[in-house]
Amino acid sequence: MASRTSTSAESSRLVARRTRADTAVVTGHSRAVLALIPVALLLVIGAGALMSASSVIALHENGDRMYLFNRHLMFIGIGVFALLITARVPYRLYERWAIPIFLLSLVALVTTLAIGKSIDGATRWVTIGGVSLQLSEFSKFATIVMLAAIFSRENKRFLRFRGVFIPVAFVFGSSGVLLLAQPDFGTVLIVAGAGFAVLIASKAPLRWVGAMMALGGVAGAFLAQSAPYRMQRILSFRDPLADPLGNGLQAVQSLVALGTGGLFGVGLGASRARWRFLPNAHNDFIFAIIGEEMGLVGSLAVVSLFLLFSLVGVQLALRIDDMFGRLLAIGLVAWISTQALVNIGGVAAILPISGVPLPFVSAGGSAMIANLAAVGVLINLSRTQRTES
Repeated sequence: MASRTSTSAESSRLVARRTRADTAVVTGHSRAVLALIPVALLLVIGAGALMSASSVIALHENGDRMYLFNRHLMFIGIGVFALLITARVPYRLYERWAIPIFLLSLVALVTTLAIGKSIDGATRWVTIGGVSLQLSEFSKFATIVMLAAIFSRENKRFLRFRGVFIPVAFVFGSSGVLLLAQPDFGTVLIVAGAGFAVLIASKAPLRWVGAMMALGGVAGAFLAQSAPYRMQRILSFRDPLADPLGNGLQAVQSLVALGTGGLFGVGLGASRARWRFLPNAHNDFIFAIIGEEMGLVGSLAVVSLFLLFSLVGVQLALRIDDMFGRLLAIGLVAWISTQALVNIGGVAAILPISGVPLPFVSAGGSAMIANLAAVGVLINLSRTQRTES
């Protein structure tokens, strides 16, 4: 009788354990679906806005008003393919290959400086097979993976400031110097935001993380003032109307577009800013076109979708027991969220213009592929959930 009772109890525990595991898998998948919904909606909204925003410049430069739109759809397709691949790649491989991935990203940045083409004084693009790629987009992922791999380990060195400072300085310093040489200060800000999110979520003492953030803030302020073009952006941010036809042109025209949209917008395809009044309307300033054509309602809808993505992503990350997986998820969510914040803040003139695209919305093949690939990694991470009730 005792043997039967013991066997029955053991069977009950196994059934309960399997039930909790199955529930965790379902929860993980449901959160992955919740994260995909805002991404899918942003892709649709972005495609519609880009069709309008790019039509004038595409007709003028390519003789086909649908040229940039069709190109955008092509990159969405490649990005979705990348998402499907990364969703199936076990995330543990990134931890195992963290150092090679990071070193490869540094090689890519050096290659960009060596053979990349310069546009408007910036060397950020490498042409491969007739397609221009911005390899710095992929350095964001590599930096997050490297920091997550370092700070996911139990290490007594992290209890001392030097133990935190040295790895952070190496990772940020090596990639940051190469990014600033392009120059690409906007990407440096995104990498810093995502990287510090990883540090905050790690077991490193908050006092040392806070000290690193303070040092980063000082370094950022120094770098912002060290280059004339960055200072011009800061000055134009403080008072765009001081030079409305020069350094303040984009900020002024962006605010005009947003103000013209009113509550419900002027209507889809009826933007006036796209008629060469607003530079980079289909790239960095596509949020202004959304605000003009869809009004405050459309703008708030886009902001809400990014907030939903961020909330679901953070909840997903907090349910991951494995420290590397948790830090990786936090870093990826912070990357996309920070980039959206910096872009929208620049368009609305509440932050200096940084020149970074709006994730899932702006034109830009490299950014689209990298962002969707990151979402695929999050989907893979969603399968790693806590099993306790």
